[in-house]
Parts: sequence; C-alpha cells; structure tokens
Amino acid sequence: MSPPIIAFFNNKGGVGNTSLVYHLAWMYWDLGLSVIAADLDPQANLTAAFLSEERLVEIWEGEETPNTLFRSIKPLLRGMGDIASPPLEKIAEHLSLLVGDLDLSNLEDELSSQWAGCLEGKERAFRVISAFRRLLLEAAQQTQAQVILMDLGPNLGAINRAALMASDFVVIPLSLDLFSLQGLKNLGPTLSRWREEWQERLRKNPVVDFVLPPGHMTPAGYIILQPGVKADRPVRAFERWMFKIPSTYAEKVLGESPILSPVIETIADVQQDAHCLALLKHYQSLMPMAQEARKPIFFLKPADGAIGSHTAAVKKVYQDFQALAKQIAQRINLEIESVLD
Repeated sequence: MSPPIIAFFNNKGGVGNTSLVYHLAWMYWDLGLSVIAADLDPQANLTAAFLSEERLVEIWEGEETPNTLFRSIKPLLRGMGDIASPPLEKIAEHLSLLVGDLDLSNLEDELSSQWAGCLEGKERAFRVISAFRRLLLEAAQQTQAQVILMDLGPNLGAINRAALMASDFVVIPLSLDLFSLQGLKNLGPTLSRWREEWQERLRKNPVVDFVLPPGHMTPAGYIILQPGVKADRPVRAFERWMFKIPSTYAEKVLGESPILSPVIETIADVQQDAHCLALLKHYQSLMPMAQEARKPIFFLKPADGAIGSHTAAVKKVYQDFQALAKQIAQRINLEIESVLD
C-alpha cells in the first residue's frame, strides 16, 4: 500500500506554506514516521530551508545529474526514456527531501500542452502528466516512507495542476485577509474542475504498464495562521475574515449548500468547525532564531538562544505542531500507532 501524499496549497502566497511543510515533516519524523518532504515549488524555498547554501551550490552548480526533481524528469522530456531514479537528499534517518529546482518553472508549457494531449489519447502525454506521482511513489519505495508532504507554489498553473493531481489529500493554509479568502473561493471550483477533466482524460488512457494518478485531491481541511495575538486572541480587525472561512470552505471547496454552512460568531466556533485543522500563531521572534540554527522552532535549545520566555514558547510550538500532525493523520486515516496514541 502506498503512503498518503499530502499537498499543502493555497493559490494566495504569504500564508506560511513552506514553513508548515518544513515543521510538519520534522514533527512526523519526531513521532516515529518515515517521511519524505517534496519540493514542487519552482522557488525551491523548502529545499533552501533544509539544505545549507554550500550544499545547494554542490547540487545546482555542480555536474548536472538527476539530483533534483526537475532533472529526474528531464529524460522523459527529452524523449530519452522515462523518469530517472528520484533524487533524495537524506536529512536524517527516516527523513528525506525530494530536492527542488528553480528550473522546474520550465515545465509549465510542457505540462500545459501534454494536458491537452491526454484528450487525444497520446501515451507520452499521460507519462508526462503522471511523472510527479510516479516519482513520489518510487521515492517512497526507496525509503519505505509512511507519509509524503508536498510544498507547492501559490498559483493555479500547469505545474501545480500536475502536482495536485499527484496528491491524495490537500491541506489549505490560510491567513486572515481578503486575499486569502478570495484565493479560497478560486481554489475550490478549480480543484473540482480539474478532477472532472482528469476523469475525462483517464477514459482515453492508452497506457497499461503503470498506475496513473487517481486525481482525487481530497480536501483534508484548512489551517489558519493568525497574524498576531493580544491576550491570546487574534487582533479584532482580522476576526471578520476568520469568521467567513468555515462557510467559504464548506461552500467553495466541499460544494455544500449555503444552508448547511455553520454559524460562526466566535473564535471557539471556528476551532470547533469539523474542517479546521488548527489555528496557529506566528512565532515571529523565534523564526529568525530557528533559521539561524537550521532547525524547526520546536527543536531550539538554550544554546541556540532559546532562553527565558523563549523556552516556554518553544514548548508551546511543539505542542501545537504535534496536535496538528495528529489531527491531519486522523483526518486522512493514517493508521500509525505512534501518531494516533
């Protein structure tokens, strides 16, 4: 049985997507899982979070081999075979990174044209569109991964369509502003349309020697990242956006009738919404410290500068991400004892 592939995505940027994937990858690892963090954002921010600049220079500027996600797909693009072996970078025992690449943006036009080619029943089109998922599953076989977390860029282009098609579940991070809410309104109908279009294409599939993405992209819930707190409450000016999220998610992402939308009048109502995975604080003072130490916030030690009030904050971040990791695991039926205990 293949591990669940979870895409973290919102077509509005600035919602902390990369930081979420980075911290959750480490949290699932800390909970005893074998994890792959996959960087499918052409900006490669997740790769930069995991790897030092020196290592990035070795990978990107050294001899060109299939050492990034994009380069492992190049043989297929050049018509010289299929995908190469996945380029996994070992971060820790049982934690691996599928290395990103700024050149991934060059795939946009190819994936767009091959999406159309699938309607014509072209075998190569199906091989190209399915490349991301096949690469991820092969990587999982190599490492016996139990979960795969994907970081995506903030747009609704052909790269993200193919990446989302490769996923089993989609988690949507949201900030508390008008733009994030509008992004949510755009995302739901787009996912629905892509599912329908892929099912239409699957009926024309001539390929029989590998399994194509099912294209479920099942919504697993949303995460709200709070812009600031005052007495453990978000700034009141942002609450109006928070209170609109549950109904917008239910209507636009899940396709539920507005009549069934929950009545949201308090923060507690949001937290109790069945689709809300977490309300996370922004730990602005700790993030630079974690970046300097090249580790997640919840692994910061006094030697890294986490002293005084920071010690309690680090502990709280750990508790928040542990709860979030467990909540996601339960939502996607990830039957892992170490996670669900």
